[in-house]
Amino acid sequence: MSSATLAPAQPTAAPHSDAEIRKRIEACPKLASLGSVNRALGELVRSDQSLNSQIAEVIRRDPSLSARLLRMVNSVYFGLSTRVNSIEEAVFFLGLRQIRELSMATPVLEEVEQLQKRTAAALPWKELWSHSIATAILTREILASTSFQVDDDTDYLVGLLHNVGKIVMAYAFPEELRTLMKTPAATPTEFCERERELIGWDHGRIGAYFIERHQLSEEIVLAVGYHNHPEECPRHQNFAAAVQIADHIVRHSGITGGFEPVAPVADEAWLTLPGWRILYGADSAEAMLARASVANTLQRLPSMLQGLL
Repeated sequence: MSSATLAPAQPTAAPHSDAEIRKRIEACPKLASLGSVNRALGELVRSDQSLNSQIAEVIRRDPSLSARLLRMVNSVYFGLSTRVNSIEEAVFFLGLRQIRELSMATPVLEEVEQLQKRTAAALPWKELWSHSIATAILTREILASTSFQVDDDTDYLVGLLHNVGKIVMAYAFPEELRTLMKTPAATPTEFCERERELIGWDHGRIGAYFIERHQLSEEIVLAVGYHNHPEECPRHQNFAAAVQIADHIVRHSGITGGFEPVAPVADEAWLTLPGWRILYGADSAEAMLARASVANTLQRLPSMLQGLL
C-alpha cells in the first residue's frame, strides 16, 4: 500500500516537504518487535492443546514478561488473598487472552524504552504507554460489542500502536514536539491540525508511515493513520473507528497520554464521533451493549494498568 493514501485530513502549508519528513522517519531506528510480536508464545496460547506448564516455560525465557505477568496477577485488580510467585499459577489466574496481550505489549515496550534513551529524557513516556495500553484494551472491548469479527489480535494492536507516531516525532522532530506540547487545543482533531501546521504531517500519518516500513498489515497501518478521522479511511474503517472511540473514552477517564495539552473529554462525547456512527449508526442494541461494556471496562482500567506498567 502506498503511503500516499494516508494524506492528512486538511493539508496546510508546512515547513517540511514530504520528502524531508519521509527521510527523517526512515532515519528512526526500526523496532524489531513490530515484525515478530512474540510469535512463539502467540502460537502456543492460540493452541487448544497447550498446557499451562508449556506456556509458563516459554514465558520464563523472557524476564521482563515474567515480571509483568506476576506484577499484574498480584495487583489489586485480581484481589487475591495470597501472593502468586509461580508463573504456572499466574497463567491460570490471568487466562490466555491476557497472556496474549501481555506477550504483544511487552517486547514493544522494552524496545521503545531503548529508543527513548536516544531522545529527550523529560518526556512523559509512562503516561503515553498507559494511554496506549488502555486504548488497546478498550478497542478490543468496543469491537467485541459489534457484529464485526476479528480472528487475530489486530483489534488489540491497533490500539496499542495508535500513538507510535509520537515516539517517532520525539526522535525525528524533537524541537517541533516540544513546541507542540506547549500548544493547547480543544480536541484531539484540533491538535492534529497543529501538528500538520508545524511539521507537515500529524502523528497518525507519521506513525502509519513508520509501521508500514515494518511490513505490518494494511489494517493496522490504516487504523494508525486515520484514527483521528476514521470517516476518511479508505478501507477497514471499523478498526480506525474503534480506536477513535477508545482514545476519547480513555482520555475522559484521565489517562491522557501526556503529550498533548488537549481539553478534557466530556462524558459520552464519544457518542457524537464519526467513529461511533461508523460502528453503531443510530441508537441500536449494539450501541447499548457498547455503552455498558465501556462503563464496566472504565472501572477496571486503573487496576489493570497498575499491573502492566
